[in-house]
Amino acid sequence: MTKSKKDLEKQAQKILAAPYYCEADALAAVEKLSRLPKNTDLFTISTSIDKVPKYSRGRPKKGEKRVPERFEYHIHLVFDENEKKVHSLREEAECFVLITNLIEQESEWSARDLLKLYKNQSGIEQNFGFLKNPVIINSVFLKKNSRVEVLGMILLISLLIWRLIERAMRQYVEENKTTMTGWVKRRTKRPTSFMMTTKFHTLLVIKSGAQRQFAKPLKPVQLEYLKALDIEPEVFITP
Repeated sequence: MTKSKKDLEKQAQKILAAPYYCEADALAAVEKLSRLPKNTDLFTISTSIDKVPKYSRGRPKKGEKRVPERFEYHIHLVFDENEKKVHSLREEAECFVLITNLIEQESEWSARDLLKLYKNQSGIEQNFGFLKNPVIINSVFLKKNSRVEVLGMILLISLLIWRLIERAMRQYVEENKTTMTGWVKRRTKRPTSFMMTTKFHTLLVIKSGAQRQFAKPLKPVQLEYLKALDIEPEVFITP
């Protein structure tokens, strides 16, 4: 409805030219406004014309009345909702038809609870978008169905870990009422797992015999992310 109203206002502004210097021109503009499409009759347009006198500069001579030099005609618009039509559309928008397999659990799942569960599917679909990425799908060269199933399980476990990392960082931010270094060194309250991985791509571990050590000391931003995940730096060098 908001978009429909904005569209109407935009179309009306193309017709209006304030002010009009002739009443006939103002009436012609009102006639054009009445022919605007009403976007499925959601709105009606009410118009009024104000006749505004305009005077020349300076004060009139003593004893003389001010005489208008000309008149200007201003058009005012009011958009009124078609209550019957709007009510019908709202009722239609409030109707959701859901199919569920929770037949034996009707006492536990009300229609409202089922709708909330359905609405929350958007987050799940975004996660599966990670698995449907062409970079991953196009790289599957397995012939046996069993191997494809195993790979799918590995990807699901990887996705679970990916989201748990993100959840742990955001809990840390919320509990400590702080922020973390995000993209382009900007602080953020919603760190992501991908954001975290980019902070460690320069990490280099040197191995000499059984000993391992960092090629360079960890950067503050790397230590920041490890702290949020409650992980000690030694995890990279301790077998």
